Amino acid sequence: MVKENKISCRLEDGTIVQAQAPVIVSASRSTDIPAFYADWFFDRLRAGYSLWKNPFNGKYLYISYENTRFIVFWSKNPRPLCQHLDELRDKNIACYVQFTLNDYVDEGYEPNVPSLEERLDTFHLLVEKLGKGGVIWRNDPLLLTEQVGVEELLRKTERIGNALSGRTEKLIFSYADITPAVSTNLKRAKIPLREWRESDMLLYAEALSRLNEKWGYELATCAETIDLSKYGIAHNHCVDEKLIVRRGWKDELLMKHLGVTISSDANLLCPKHRPAEAVDLGNGRYARIAPCKHDTGQRQNCGCIKSKDIGEYSTCRHFCVYCYANSKESAVLANCQAHGETPNAASITGKIGKMYK
Repeated sequence: MVKENKISCRLEDGTIVQAQAPVIVSASRSTDIPAFYADWFFDRLRAGYSLWKNPFNGKYLYISYENTRFIVFWSKNPRPLCQHLDELRDKNIACYVQFTLNDYVDEGYEPNVPSLEERLDTFHLLVEKLGKGGVIWRNDPLLLTEQVGVEELLRKTERIGNALSGRTEKLIFSYADITPAVSTNLKRAKIPLREWRESDMLLYAEALSRLNEKWGYELATCAETIDLSKYGIAHNHCVDEKLIVRRGWKDELLMKHLGVTISSDANLLCPKHRPAEAVDLGNGRYARIAPCKHDTGQRQNCGCIKSKDIGEYSTCRHFCVYCYANSKESAVLANCQAHGETPNAASITGKIGKMYK
């Protein structure tokens, strides 16, 4: 993977600043950009840059989109994204969508997402626009409570899995981790979440594997330590170099960044001679990917390759009870109000604050 250096970026007022220029953008683990900030994001793409706030030191950094060739979107309601996808194609920027689609309707754990029927309809709409491999189903996180056990979670998973059958290639799931931030939110909501025991994890994985006999999804976990390979469940790369190559292999700049070579070597046609890192592109073409640097800024067991997240914490209005990215509700509402007052600002909240040198 090519190292990304800072470049000179011209702001809308003519000022020249130094900015990061990522090739792969994540939009976003920190907030739901497709649901709430799609117009803002595409406005910033047209402007050529945005401002990003580092959640650890509070300083701001300019992000240039001059070299951006691929975007991974993360969302619980990506319907507003649909109207902008043609613009991405015009800019020769490829993408895929990580669509978190849970059924916590009765429990009220995701109070501001659309109805399950509407979200399923959105999933189908996105597949029509991006293709089957362009929308990934995330059943994430799986929450155990005194009222909702493993069997009920499996019933919920099966209901959605049946509705999406034939519409996606992959199902990603994770067992909820009760971090201090999540614990605080759950106590505030008076929800008695309980930790997953290994026996529970194995029970769910085995049953999911049986369900998958009728679906044929690729199954994977997100940032989990437990080995579930005996059930056909892999450790996932949510920002996935192989999927990025499959969807963007015609882009020379993107392939150079990933260290990819395209080959029509006849030897690769035989599976037993084909190296594990080779990606089948169809019509006898294969991509070989150089070892990619994984994103050290993510959780210990995360398999994602390096990308630049451009979201900002405490800006998501879904108000999911298990959320790790929101602090106090008052902070979220204040940030959302600031965005509403300055919707075309360089940062999501319209703030600038201290800058990186």
